[in-house]
Amino acid sequence: MMRPTPVLATVGALWAVSRWLPQAVVALRVWIFAKVNGSNEITLPGERGGPEQFLRLYSHPAANGRSRGAALSDLFWYWLAPGPEVHQEHLEDGPRYDEAARTTRAVLSLPTTEIEQLADRCARRVLDELPARPLTLVRLRDLMMPIWAEFFYELVFREPCPRAARDLIVGNADDVVTSLKCTGLRHMRRRDRLTRYLLTRIDAGEVPHQLPSLLSRRERAYYLQGAFFNTAVVQMSEGMAHLLLAIAQHQDVQDRLLAEPNTQYLDHVLDETLRQFPLFGIAHRITTDDIDLCDGSAIPTGTVLCFNYPDFERTGHTDPDRFDPDRWSTQRAKNTHHIPFGVAANRPCPAWRLSPIAMRTVARTVLDQYHLRSSVSHTRSIPHRAPCLLLSTAHPPSPTRVRATLTALRLRDRFEDVWRAITQLILGTWMVLGARRLHLCATYFDAQDLRETPTCPVASPRQSSSAPPR
Repeated sequence: MMRPTPVLATVGALWAVSRWLPQAVVALRVWIFAKVNGSNEITLPGERGGPEQFLRLYSHPAANGRSRGAALSDLFWYWLAPGPEVHQEHLEDGPRYDEAARTTRAVLSLPTTEIEQLADRCARRVLDELPARPLTLVRLRDLMMPIWAEFFYELVFREPCPRAARDLIVGNADDVVTSLKCTGLRHMRRRDRLTRYLLTRIDAGEVPHQLPSLLSRRERAYYLQGAFFNTAVVQMSEGMAHLLLAIAQHQDVQDRLLAEPNTQYLDHVLDETLRQFPLFGIAHRITTDDIDLCDGSAIPTGTVLCFNYPDFERTGHTDPDRFDPDRWSTQRAKNTHHIPFGVAANRPCPAWRLSPIAMRTVARTVLDQYHLRSSVSHTRSIPHRAPCLLLSTAHPPSPTRVRATLTALRLRDRFEDVWRAITQLILGTWMVLGARRLHLCATYFDAQDLRETPTCPVASPRQSSSAPPR
């Protein structure tokens, strides 16, 4: 019997590792998010309750603490810097949050037709920059990020986005999401360049919106950077990467979308995509009061509630691992375990109305010009940024070339998975330790407490320290 050569043995070992290591890294990240708070946390669904308890606690008015008191907040503040203290999603309840939320809603308030026109215009500008080839290999997240950079720039500044500004926004958003995925370290100088640009625009009076008055000049720049040019660009790019990758890997779905362009089927595909690949992994809230449970026990004040979106979205669905858009033809999102934009009672995503309209429009614009194919793995975190083939509808490539490219793409992705997973373990550990060392969130609130603590009056030189009070 012939023994395998060292090269074949190495390839076989890498292939075997590629089947379990990426999933193990994802599971480890979820475990770290839940356990970084020590014993002062409850993960739902879990031992303390299933999906109904998840919804009840997520909607409870006492589950309204956002950053203060959770060790996990230090990690997210580290990733979302600069200005995580005024990031709308991390502001504590109160006047500053209320004013920021009102401003965000005002910026995002556009009629449906204007949203569709803006999304289509931005998508076509970016797609026109692609080479005119029968077959083009892209990473979908990278392709989508300039589209949403231009889209949200126009929402904020009400003018077309210059290329230099787009590059600043994409550089900032890509750096944030790359560090969040633990596939690269954060680069604060890259992010600070966008902050300086926003400060210049604010100082020149070139932001045509009433920015939150309770925020300082620099905090207003951080607010714009965090809400629109960080979270909005990242989440929409991730969402579109999932949507287009799902379409690329389910040819029956793509064929039906092309055959039924004016039906609700694209809505169903979007719902199914966000169910199977939710944009949130773990969302956390801190209880600001005791919460009584039905079994007579109580969740004490200061408990960190970790809401596991992927586990929640799997419950209550038949065959949850199967990508089945038709399930939404007989059930509605509000009547099932599906909360792609959070819950209405506890800080839902402010773009809950705008996002589906814009995403559907961009998907149609892409499908008008390209047929999509991909053979890579599809996980919720898509650390590979969703490699995909764009096949020109005007000049399609030969089937033989497409098959050969898909085979090569599948092999490359399997081996890249191994190195990505190792990178994530190393860089993730480095950043968790860095976040614990800096304690950005805890330090901020400690300083707040010191400023709010009244100081004792200093005794005058003539008054003895033992003199009785007047």
